[in-house]
Amino acid sequence: MSDSAMHDKTPVPPPPGGVPATEEAIWPPATPEEHRLDMPVQSLRHWRRDEERQPVGQQHRRIGSWIARIVIFGGALLLTAYGAWQMYQVVSVSRTTVLQWVLLVLFTINFSWIALAFTSAIVGFAVLLRRPQEGPLPTALRERTAVVMPIYNETPSQVFAAVAAIRESVEETGLGRHFDYFIVSDTTNPDIWIAEERMFLALREQAGEDARIYYRRRPKNTHRKAGNIADFVTRWGGAYAHMVVLDADSLMTGGAIVRLTAAMEADPDAGIIQSLPLIINRNTLFARIQQFAGRIYGPVIAKGLAVWSGRDGNYWGHNAIIRTAAFAAHCGLPDLKGKPPFGGHILSHDFVEAALIRRAGWSVYMLPEISGSYEESPPSLIDVAARDRRWCQGNLQHSRVIGAAGLKLATRQHFATGIISYLSSPFWLTQLLVGILLVLQTHYVRPEYFTRDFSLFPVWPRFDSERALALFALTMGILLAPKFLGFLLALLDRGMRRASGGGVLLFLSMLFEVLMSALLAPIMMVIQSGAVTQILAGRDTGWQPQRRDDGSIPFRDIVRRHRWHVLLGVATGISAFMIAPSLFAWMSPTILGLVLAIPISWASGKLAIGLALRRAGLLMIPEETSRPRIATRAQEIAEEFAALGYDDADSLAVLHEDAQARSWHESLLPPARTRRRGEFDTDRTLAQAKLVDAESLADVRAWLSPKERTVLYTDRALLDLLARLPTAREDEAGARDRKAA
Repeated sequence: MSDSAMHDKTPVPPPPGGVPATEEAIWPPATPEEHRLDMPVQSLRHWRRDEERQPVGQQHRRIGSWIARIVIFGGALLLTAYGAWQMYQVVSVSRTTVLQWVLLVLFTINFSWIALAFTSAIVGFAVLLRRPQEGPLPTALRERTAVVMPIYNETPSQVFAAVAAIRESVEETGLGRHFDYFIVSDTTNPDIWIAEERMFLALREQAGEDARIYYRRRPKNTHRKAGNIADFVTRWGGAYAHMVVLDADSLMTGGAIVRLTAAMEADPDAGIIQSLPLIINRNTLFARIQQFAGRIYGPVIAKGLAVWSGRDGNYWGHNAIIRTAAFAAHCGLPDLKGKPPFGGHILSHDFVEAALIRRAGWSVYMLPEISGSYEESPPSLIDVAARDRRWCQGNLQHSRVIGAAGLKLATRQHFATGIISYLSSPFWLTQLLVGILLVLQTHYVRPEYFTRDFSLFPVWPRFDSERALALFALTMGILLAPKFLGFLLALLDRGMRRASGGGVLLFLSMLFEVLMSALLAPIMMVIQSGAVTQILAGRDTGWQPQRRDDGSIPFRDIVRRHRWHVLLGVATGISAFMIAPSLFAWMSPTILGLVLAIPISWASGKLAIGLALRRAGLLMIPEETSRPRIATRAQEIAEEFAALGYDDADSLAVLHEDAQARSWHESLLPPARTRRRGEFDTDRTLAQAKLVDAESLADVRAWLSPKERTVLYTDRALLDLLARLPTAREDEAGARDRKAA
């Protein structure tokens, strides 16, 4: 039985002032009866082939994915070979220097990365030209599914409203009886913790007694999100054939959830099926750029990835359905030896979970054609950089996992892609620096006429400028092609073209997005290069809650964050111009982006700029012209919940003055741990002493440290001491009496 169920009948503590309660509050359990699953920790070093299950069918899909891989990876290889040869011709006009060889190697690595994205987008575009349609809504399901939303220090009114809207949408399909809903909290902020509990009670009251909505908070957020999901699986996973895993900013329509569930039921080999979440509800400049790019270019890229990945696909950690028993049996994550950033618990757990469940013979694939899967994005460049730092560490940590025993070749490619996606930034930066050094050498270093090897010509780096210009044009074309293909696909779709403002505004939006991306790219290149350097130097990123609201960042914080980027841009620009005006012109996009880093970052988080663009019809997506009903409903419920005032309430005052809230909170606490004689918890002892000595709530608020406050919230005896303190009114009355005396 769950901890919460064991305390479903808790007496109301004495109200403020110490008057004993005359009634009992009987609270329904916050969680259902537990149905446990074992989740053994998996080995990365040992794996036997006989442990892999054999697939039931779908052999034709495997053949199709291998053909796509030959086309995509073979095409990328040929394109890279051609680009490398052309670069060799550029630098080998005369005797090639060491720096020119370095430039050639760096160019080849970077070119291969964009070549693979290009060929994958070509295949995705070709498939989407046929306009694949999602099937009809299923009318029946066989098994039970849990919809699980893990949260960590989020705004309660927003996340609980999202769950309410998702549940309503699922109920409208007529198949709602097959789904239960779990909000699994790892929240550490005491005020948010109490707000979550009160919001859950409000949600239950709104949805009704039979809503099958549950809430659980872990006392310790061990292993973060992966540990949060694992805790759900091991305690309640046995009751559910599948689980739909969400993120705190996720929205999924009932149609999307039911279709994913039906696809899982129809495919006995499926372990994870990933949807393609689209970004919606974004209004700042930076978020609208991401929203537009994800909607217009994203399907082409995602479809290409889905085609070549086939049933060896990847998992992005949310908006996906998972076979619960298979996940429990094969996705228990080990801790890596050593300390962070490369040791400890696995940060980017989703890639590894997909790798392990695929190793065991279950399929992992994407269904990007399923509509109704949504998410949000960070509101500014600095917010994205903070999230990107964590992702960078997680992906580089995969270098410890990529060689694990038994992994599929495609799985190792997913790991390699993630790692290279972050290493590419320092590679590009190094390539730029090598290019500057070569031009500097050409202009200022005297040629060496008398070398050890006899030669009629000095050792002087020379370039084929015409071929270099042609290669630059080819590189830019390959880099921008996925964007153009996504734009072309949107242009050919009459409904999407109209919903995005028409052909002209769609074209102008694409140009604006390309321009802004060109300015943002050098800033992100330097930021990611710094992140890679910090991680390689052993600096751990930690885990901070993500800002999800539309809001600006104080200008002084922007200046502090980007001042070195501006100085780098100015120094690079001056150096390039002094070396050669042509070099300055060639590097001007990079220089301009860095020099303007502060105003660009400031503008990126501005709500007014984003809304002005929306009024002008730029960066529009169909989900803005015709807003998804679930998004509108989630906002309506969020406004209702926000009006309750729980989000910003002082939790100490709530637990002190609201006997019902305190009783509900105590009913959710696990049983008290038995203390051995002579064993004392320092934080609890200090909290108790301060509560005994306090004469008012103001004393408690001033004296308790964050750890002591957390201990207070987990201890029924201390909560009783808090409740017995005078209320604010009694405090004022006592002060007046003392003054009168």
